[in-house]
Amino acid sequence: MMNNKINDFVVRFANVNGTGSASANFLFAKSIFRMGIPVTPKNIFPSNIQGLPTWYEVRVSEKGYLGRREGIDLMVCVNPQSMAQDVKSVKPGGYFMYDSTKKLPVEYIRPDITYLPIPLMEMCNANFTEPRQRQLFKNIIYVGALSQLLSIEFGVLQDLLSEQFTGKEKLIAPNVKSLLLGIDYVKAHFEYPLAIHLERRNLVGDSIMTDGNSACGLGAIYGGATVCAWYPITPSTSVAEAFENYANELRIDKETEEKKFAIVQAEDELAAMGMVIGANWNGARAFTATSGPGVSLMNEFLGLAYFAEVPAVLIDVQRTGPSTGMPTRTQQSDIQLAAYASHGDTRHILLFPATPKECFEMTAESFDLAEQLQTPVILMTDLDLGMNDHMSAPFEWNDTRSYKRGKVLTANELEDIGRFGRYLDTDGDGITYRTYPGTHPTKGAFFTRGTSRDEYAVYTEDGAAYKRNMDRLMVKWNTAKKMVPPPQMYQETNQSNLGIIFFGTSTYSAEEAMDQLANEGTVLDAMRIKSFPFTKAVEEFIHMHNTLFVIEQNRDAQMRGLLMLELQINPAKLISVLNYDGMPITAHAIAKQISNHLLPITPQQNELPATVI
Repeated sequence: MMNNKINDFVVRFANVNGTGSASANFLFAKSIFRMGIPVTPKNIFPSNIQGLPTWYEVRVSEKGYLGRREGIDLMVCVNPQSMAQDVKSVKPGGYFMYDSTKKLPVEYIRPDITYLPIPLMEMCNANFTEPRQRQLFKNIIYVGALSQLLSIEFGVLQDLLSEQFTGKEKLIAPNVKSLLLGIDYVKAHFEYPLAIHLERRNLVGDSIMTDGNSACGLGAIYGGATVCAWYPITPSTSVAEAFENYANELRIDKETEEKKFAIVQAEDELAAMGMVIGANWNGARAFTATSGPGVSLMNEFLGLAYFAEVPAVLIDVQRTGPSTGMPTRTQQSDIQLAAYASHGDTRHILLFPATPKECFEMTAESFDLAEQLQTPVILMTDLDLGMNDHMSAPFEWNDTRSYKRGKVLTANELEDIGRFGRYLDTDGDGITYRTYPGTHPTKGAFFTRGTSRDEYAVYTEDGAAYKRNMDRLMVKWNTAKKMVPPPQMYQETNQSNLGIIFFGTSTYSAEEAMDQLANEGTVLDAMRIKSFPFTKAVEEFIHMHNTLFVIEQNRDAQMRGLLMLELQINPAKLISVLNYDGMPITAHAIAKQISNHLLPITPQQNELPATVI
């Protein structure tokens, strides 16, 4: 039997895609959050609409660890298709809840776990008449059973249902009935609570639960975006949908009901990026959202925006590739694709948020950076951050904050400067002055040119002029290093000659792995990268350590390669810690890979039996 574990366990739900289980499972996760306990849900779903297995994993962690963890303490299985796999995934001493309307096959019986049979479909058939109700309320019944087994407060569930069905109050009663069916069945048939259960805490403070895509959509609103051009693609579609929903609330004139925004669903991703470039060239703040396949298609236009120096914002919600890959699994695998998108010599600004709050903040900041630097800025999230709910600090915004539009000349300023040089660097920072179309009737006739040109935007194939332009773009790149977000350091002083580098959603598990390794006596300095180009602080951190472990979720160690290429780092100094199975990396996987690398092997040890530690 499992020892008592209070507020520290993993529950996984095995359902069928399209059966309404997602809302019931989220009700379970959010009820734990409302009890003041840190919780992290993961929706593991197939790339079809209905019928295939789907899982929903909930980690409860009193210590506040928000990364995914191996091992299932309690499996709730209502999908016969996946039952063989689901039984195997339960930890010894764990629990297996299943729909016992049909007898459990004998091959699924394990002596080292506890079974919790509940006749879910039989109970639904006895209490509800409509087929769709029977399907939906089966999920609510098992939430009720879990609430009794794990000590979830019933009042919390009632409050959440009231909030969920505001304006649809007639739906509250059958949902409460379903909860009570599950609760009463547990009271009559099982001992409760289980060894794993919950106790109310006050550990979440003023945190919220939201997903990164919604945060990006809201960040675009606050960042001043008025145009979104996009093409649907998993897992980024909900970024554009969130932007539209927030815009309908916040970007409509209350008196005239005039919309102050434009949403364009383009014919493909390339067209979407073209529209974004055109809108930004015309003075709007515009963006698009896509995933890896879309970035591939956008390469030519990204190169145009870089070379013509037009602001653009792209939100890349990364998924497993290459090709169409696994559209509903997560990776950090577009790093080098995005950094050097397009042919020729290009470098693009990348931002790496790790939380929904950073998705909100960095999306808003992307528009300032894009306009100040007159170049594309790509926000690198991923499916895990984008589509899953995360516990996050609340979003904050300073209403006195003004948008940074960069070097934009007015008509009067154009009158004062003589001949306008669109690509003339007068300040030595590599950033030239621009105008909006129509600012002046005669000056600034060439606002943009995507072909080779001189400083005055006059077409030329002179190699010297092209070289001057490309050299100036590198000056601008170095200027950007002082403007992008600096890395986060986890220690104020150098405590070890070992370092750990991570970014994005690898952060959650990396922080937990650091604690695990510290408990084993391995102390690591740590740095979280937030942007590319790499700032001076990134370079200094690398140079002050002998060995650095670079954690990333792709096969080819793309961030490690970027660090080596850009900072001229000795490859032997950077050790990869990788995960690329489509699931978020775990702290155990990180700690194990680091420990295996650090494990000292002496000649004497090599001669000892394999059982010696």
